[in-house]
Amino acid sequence: MAIKTISQFLAASAQKDSSAEAFELESPRMLEIRLQDWVWTKAGAMVAYHGDLRFIRQGIREQGLSTLFKKALSGEGMQLMKVQGQGRLYVADAGKKVTLLRLENDTIFVNGNDVLAFESGVASEITMMRRMAGMMSGGLFNMRLSGSGLVAITSHYEPLTLPVSRRTGPVFTDPNATVAWSGGLVPEIKTDITLRTLLGRGSGESIQLKFHGEGWVVVQPYEEVLYRAQGG
Repeated sequence: MAIKTISQFLAASAQKDSSAEAFELESPRMLEIRLQDWVWTKAGAMVAYHGDLRFIRQGIREQGLSTLFKKALSGEGMQLMKVQGQGRLYVADAGKKVTLLRLENDTIFVNGNDVLAFESGVASEITMMRRMAGMMSGGLFNMRLSGSGLVAITSHYEPLTLPVSRRTGPVFTDPNATVAWSGGLVPEIKTDITLRTLLGRGSGESIQLKFHGEGWVVVQPYEEVLYRAQGG
C-alpha cells in the first residue's frame, strides 16, 4: 500500500465539486447533499455537515396513521429524517455502495433498508407484502417512491439489474437480496416449503419473489436481514 504525505492525503481525500447537482457522490459509499430547502434521509445516516441545518425525525403528520400502523404491526425499524436549512450534508449507510437515480414523474419500489435519501419532490409510502408476514425476517415492507427528483439507494457491493418481460418470462429473486424494482411490477410470493425446510434442512431458498410483466428488478450479491416481524 502506497504511503502518502499529509499534503498528498489531504489532496486525495478532500471534498470535491464535480457537478452542480443537489446530490453528488464524494465516493462510491458517501453522498454529499447540497441543501437549499429540505430533503429526506435515512435516520442515523448523517456523517458530517456544515451550514445551518435542522434534523427532524419523521412524525405522525408526515407518516400518517396508516404508516405508523404498518410499522407497529411488523416491528419495522426504517425511520426517515427530514433535514431542513442551507448547507452541505454528508450521509452514508454502513459502507454500502450508493447509487443515484433521477425520477422524472416515475415510480419505483425500494427495499426499506436501501433508501438513503430523496428530494422533496419525491413522495414516499410504505407498502406491505401481506403474504410475507410471519414467513421470514426482512423483506416485508418496501418504500414506494414517486414523482420527480433525485433518489439515493444503497446496496452491498455492485448491484445487478435484471430486465423483466413477458417474452422471456418471470424473474425470481431472494427477498433479502432484492434492492428495488420498477413501479409497474407487482411481486408475488413464491413458497417451496417442505418437511426438510421445517426441520431446518432446506436450501434456504424456500421463499422467493416472482416478478412478471414489463420492467426491471435490482438485486445485490448479499442477503441482508435486518428487520424481524414481532412474535417470531
